[in-house]
Amino acid sequence: MDNPLVQVNPGLFFWTILTFLALLALLTKYAWKPLLKALEERRATIEKSVEDAKRATAELQQVQVESARLLALARSEASAIVTRSRADADRFGEEMRAKARDEAAAIVKNAEKEIHLETARAVAQIRTEAVELSLAIATKLLRRNISAGDNEALINEAVGQFKSVQ
Repeated sequence: MDNPLVQVNPGLFFWTILTFLALLALLTKYAWKPLLKALEERRATIEKSVEDAKRATAELQQVQVESARLLALARSEASAIVTRSRADADRFGEEMRAKARDEAAAIVKNAEKEIHLETARAVAQIRTEAVELSLAIATKLLRRNISAGDNEALINEAVGQFKSVQ
């Protein structure tokens, strides 16, 4: 049983341990440290991402609260605008009704004034015709033609009597 793999050879043992330690040193320097550094960077990136996500969630909640506040404010302002618009419309309608009433009253007043003027004109015309008719009757009764001066004097006298009677 002289198997060379089972026998202990101190030189081989020394070189195997030395190679193992050299390989371990090389792996530690060139593989293990960069691997640990990459893992640490990855961990830091993940932590930063988690912090960013928490911050984004907090900002989103803050934005949602702010948007709800702005929406409520906009609704209240819209309600106030609608209320003011209704009040303005009511006030405008009332002003238009008052203006229409005033215009109607002015039209009625003008119509009454015109009726009074036309009535006075008609009364004056009737008086004139009554005087002319009276003169015509008087002329026929007297059977003579009255001069223009006599005619004018009689008209003025008749008008004076009419005014005194009224």
